[in-house]
Amino acid sequence: MVDEALIERAREFHGHICPFSILGLRASEIAMNRLGVGKAGEAETVGEEVLAMVECNNCFADGVQVATGCTLGNNGLIYLDLGKNAVTLVRRGDWRGVRVYVDQDKLRSAYFSEEDLKLFEKVVKKREGTGEDWERLRNRWAEIGLSLMNAPEGLFKVEYVRVAEVERAPVFESVRCEGCGELAMKTRIREVDGKKLCLGCAGECEAVIGRGIVSGFKVPLLRGGRS
Repeated sequence: MVDEALIERAREFHGHICPFSILGLRASEIAMNRLGVGKAGEAETVGEEVLAMVECNNCFADGVQVATGCTLGNNGLIYLDLGKNAVTLVRRGDWRGVRVYVDQDKLRSAYFSEEDLKLFEKVVKKREGTGEDWERLRNRWAEIGLSLMNAPEGLFKVEYVRVAEVERAPVFESVRCEGCGELAMKTRIREVDGKKLCLGCAGECEAVIGRGIVSGFKVPLLRGGRS
């Protein structure tokens, strides 16, 4: 079961305790136990020997990173923009993995009251909550999250899967942008009107924002302003 020290690390990483960050911990724990691996350490993170593939970019993904040690920065985390609360943990070599999926309908009926859902709708989805509403939601979400630390495996869909081989992170040459003068990865340089420009100067890139991966995202950095 997920221990309290791990929950505290998740709180520090995510910023607060909530149901889905704890579910990310619990789902990862199930996957690690089934796969027979612990949290990725130095050998696994340097060599990318263990990969965690998340299918969402919400609170669940932060729980996965804390529990597995597979993060965006160490290239152990792969984001599949599928919009599902699920994680697949896999070892390189045999490419056999374990996928754990959370069914929101099961979750709601077991852990959330109608009042909880209405409060979430008001505060988070509609952004109409008062300070008192925010505090009520914070307390209630922490309470539900802590109750999920021992969520039974029956709440999850757990399956053994084969995973197609995924390349290790390559190291690309850096090229100096002729616009801002900064170095950028060669694969993120575009030629515009005969100049080699980084995507920031070109103005568009792909980005992961709240709704997932967005292509042609207008780079929102406004240069030259005063701080």
